[in-house]
Amino acid sequence: MTFTEILVGKGLLSGAQLDDALALHKSEGLRVDRAIVQLGLLTERQVIAAMGEQLRLPIADLEDIIIDPEVLTALPAKVVYRKRLVPIARDGNTLKVATSDPFDLYAFDDIRLMTGLEIEPVLATRADIEKVIKIHYGLGGDTLDELVGEDKELRSGPEAGDDLLEMAQEASVIKLVNEIILEAVNERASDIHIEPYETQLSIRYRIDGVLQQASVPPQIHRFQAAIISRIKILANLNIAERRVPQDGRIKFQIGGRQIDVRVSVIPMLYGEGVVMRLLDKANVLFTLPEIGMDDETHAQFKALVDRPHGIILVTGPTGSGKTTTLYSALNAIVGPELKVLTVEDPVEYHLHGVNQIPVDSQVGMTFERGLRAILRHDPDVVMIGEIRDLETARAATQASLTGHLVLSTLHTNDAASAPLRLIDMGVEPYLVGSTLIGSMAQRLVRKICSKCKAPVEPAREKLPKDFQLSKGISLFRGAGCSNCRNTGFRGRSGLYELMVMNDQLAQMVIDRAPLHELGAAARRLGLRLLREDGWIKVRNGVTTVEEVLNCTAV
Repeated sequence: MTFTEILVGKGLLSGAQLDDALALHKSEGLRVDRAIVQLGLLTERQVIAAMGEQLRLPIADLEDIIIDPEVLTALPAKVVYRKRLVPIARDGNTLKVATSDPFDLYAFDDIRLMTGLEIEPVLATRADIEKVIKIHYGLGGDTLDELVGEDKELRSGPEAGDDLLEMAQEASVIKLVNEIILEAVNERASDIHIEPYETQLSIRYRIDGVLQQASVPPQIHRFQAAIISRIKILANLNIAERRVPQDGRIKFQIGGRQIDVRVSVIPMLYGEGVVMRLLDKANVLFTLPEIGMDDETHAQFKALVDRPHGIILVTGPTGSGKTTTLYSALNAIVGPELKVLTVEDPVEYHLHGVNQIPVDSQVGMTFERGLRAILRHDPDVVMIGEIRDLETARAATQASLTGHLVLSTLHTNDAASAPLRLIDMGVEPYLVGSTLIGSMAQRLVRKICSKCKAPVEPAREKLPKDFQLSKGISLFRGAGCSNCRNTGFRGRSGLYELMVMNDQLAQMVIDRAPLHELGAAARRLGLRLLREDGWIKVRNGVTTVEEVLNCTAV
């Protein structure tokens, strides 16, 4: 039986669907198995399984395979990239090779002659093979091989300007830069760091808040200037200017998703360093529970954002998810009966039903000026990207006093510090006490990977003193798998410390009570610290003790 007969016989494919695939095969010269996958009739895994049954070939699971480095050297990287097959094991004189194309008999003959070994083919999906090639041979290796084959190499000297422009627009360089960005998107990276050193070009992705080295071939260093020039062209920057920092923006469409990339280029000792911030518009609209808020905190915070006026501040260091929390809060209340306006620097994500205004300091459009202008647009809710100075802080308090709900962010370490920070900026204490209705500090911790999550018995003598764990209760840890890049973590969750203002706390703010007294009073009224919220998430198996310790203080 042919593999198509096997698929029809098992009821996975109807006769009409097979006819559609055969029509595509005839019209475009596409092989029948690939036509079936391209039409979305079956997954590649289902087609591969039928091929294995027809050809009596085993199916290899490459998901978490560990390959001996010596086995990888059995085939030249050029052959692996070109033929899209990878050696996975060797037994004496037999080399086991994973392929998604068992009909390419010439490839097997070539590598048999090349290695002098018997070849034992096993089947795997193209996606799994691509992943193994990226991990073990490096991202974009085939593209680099093309460039090396063309014997093209450029340095970023001032005399190389014309050559650099020409090189940056070549198909191979365009493909290489696209692969670097696409891999970052697929790995859920928030930033791409391209860093030049004397003898290498380092490419790192920030995934779940932690920088991880991208697997790239060492020869990528030779094309450093062309790669950076290509990025500059995409971001509409001056490729001839290498002495001063430059900032730009790129827009991509990837699989129906719009990705905005903020680009920053800075001259460094061995060339220009580039950081690209990836803003995936599809990954921002969360509900408040989805970002890690428990029922109690969610109910209190939702009650605050439902208030008609007042200031709500979300505090924390850069990268702690403050803007995402504000967007989630707006998403929870936006509707046809409310007019919502934001002033942001820059507008990172577009929210339907929200009027968003970008800050542009070059033309004098500051937070403070934008806020004063939008108050004439009769808003119900105003979001300010960040309160940075006295003018913005005063404008926010005035907006609140005139009957608007104001949401913003502030850089402080805990919730109790927020009102004192406004006073330090120069806002009168009575204004802070009468307008601030709540402040929430937050941090982000990595979540344990759901695929490799396993219970572990903790060394109780090593647990922090403020962490209580009942006897017989296990904690959880990720063992590491391909789903989480062997880190044991995938995704992040927020830790929250919400201080809801009342008359007692407002009076303490007006009286300029010191931080420790304000914090102690809030604790007596039920304030739960960041660290305590973290311990709840550890007991619930969301994260680990180490993650909480890394981002919270005693």
